[in-house]
Amino acid sequence: MALFGTDGVRGLANGPLTADLALTLAQATAVVLGQGRIASARTAAGKRLTAVLARDPRVSGEFLAAAVAAGLASSGVDVLDAGVIPTPAAAFLIADIDADFGVMISASHNPAPDNGIKIFARGGVKLPDVVEERIEQAMSGEKLLPTGGGVGRIRRFSDAEDRYAIHLLSTLPHRLDGLHVVLDCAHGAASGVSPETFRDAGAKVTLIGADPDGININDGVGSTHLDRLAAEVIRTGADVGIAHDGDADRCLAVDADGNVVDGDQIMAILAVSMKERGVLRSDTLVATVMSNLGLHRAMADHGIAVETTAVGDRYVLERMNEGRFSLGGEQSGHVIMSRYATTGDGVLTGLHLVAEMARTGKSLAELASVMTVFPQSLVNVRGVERSRATAPDVVAAVEVASAALGDTGRVLLRPSGTELMVRVMVEAASKDDAQRIAEELADIVRG
Repeated sequence: MALFGTDGVRGLANGPLTADLALTLAQATAVVLGQGRIASARTAAGKRLTAVLARDPRVSGEFLAAAVAAGLASSGVDVLDAGVIPTPAAAFLIADIDADFGVMISASHNPAPDNGIKIFARGGVKLPDVVEERIEQAMSGEKLLPTGGGVGRIRRFSDAEDRYAIHLLSTLPHRLDGLHVVLDCAHGAASGVSPETFRDAGAKVTLIGADPDGININDGVGSTHLDRLAAEVIRTGADVGIAHDGDADRCLAVDADGNVVDGDQIMAILAVSMKERGVLRSDTLVATVMSNLGLHRAMADHGIAVETTAVGDRYVLERMNEGRFSLGGEQSGHVIMSRYATTGDGVLTGLHLVAEMARTGKSLAELASVMTVFPQSLVNVRGVERSRATAPDVVAAVEVASAALGDTGRVLLRPSGTELMVRVMVEAASKDDAQRIAEELADIVRG
C-alpha cells in the first residue's frame, strides 16, 4: 500500500507511524522539494531552504515533530517551529513568510492514538500525487547530509498564532458584535486561536472542548460529536454553535435550537452571500459527488452553478484552481475560501458564517432555510471487491432505482479507496424511501 493517503501520511503513532519513518520522510522531502527552480536558486545563492513546522496537541505530535525537525535540519533546511496551531494556519504561514514548504503533524478528526504528517509546498498548497510519489521513492535514496555551517537551524516561530489571527480578522466583511457563540474546539489545535479571534471580532464566546491535554483530542467533542455543542447552545441561549475538528480544517454548526447545519448548508449560505456581494467568481460553487441534492437545487434557484468533483478536499481545491473559483468544499465541513486560504479552514469558515448572521440580522436557522436537505442514507457494504460497483447487475439495479426516484432523489455507488468496501448512498424525498432503496441496492452489491 502506498505511504501517502488522501491527506498525507496517517496511522497509529508508534505503530506504522514511527519517529524513524518521520525522520526519513522529512529527509526525503528536503531532497525532492529542494530541487525546484526557486529552491535551487536559493541554495546556489548560499541561502538555506526554510520550512514551517506545526502540530496539533496530541501527545505523539511532540516526538514526531522533533523527528521531522531533525530530519529537515540534518538536510540543511532551516525550521521555524510554530508549535500547536491549526493546519490552515500552517498553510497560511508558509505563504505569508514565503517559506519553501511546510509540515503539519496531525491526524485531524482521528482519535488521539493516531497521528499524521501533511506536507505543503511553497505557497501553502497540498502536494500533487506525483510529488508525493517522488518523496516516497526518495526515502530509499541518498540523503542531503551537509556538515558544519551547512546544517539547518531550528527556531521558534514566536508570532505564528498572532499572524494567523490578524489575517483572519482582516478577511471579515462584518463584525460579530451582539452575537453569542459557543465554540467547540475538539480539545484540538484551535483551542487557543479560535476563541481569541471570535472575541476580537466582537462575539461573546462560551467555550467547550478547549482544554487539550494531549490525549483528549476529539474525545466526545468536536465536529464528529455535535450533541454536547447543541446542548450547550440551548443551555446558554446562544445564537449559534461552531464546531472544529482536531486540526481545525473543518467547521460544522448548530443553530439556536440545536439543529445541525452541515458543510453543504454552510456552503449554500456563503455562496448566496458572496454572489449578492459580487465576490463569488463566475457565480460557481465547487462541491463533491457526496453533496446533498438539496444543495444543487438551492444553487440553481439562485443562479449559481455547481461544479462536482470526487470526494476529498484536494480534488475540490484542484478544480477551484483550474477554474479560478472562490468557494468550494465538502458536506463534512471542509470549506475552502480561496480568496483567503489555500485549504479548508474551520476558523475562517466559522467567522464568515457568523458574520453573515451579523450582516443580515438573520438567525442561522433562517439563513440555512435557503437549502432543503434531502434525506440521505449511506450503507457501507464490506468485504466486496471494488469492481462490484460497476458489475452489470448492480448497474442495472442502480438505473432502475434512479428512474424510480426521478428528480426527487439520486443514487451514488462509490468504492472505497482503502478497504474492500462499496458505499451505497441514496437520497430521496423521505428518510424511509432512502433507507429502503439503499438496503435493496446493498443486497444486490453483496451478490
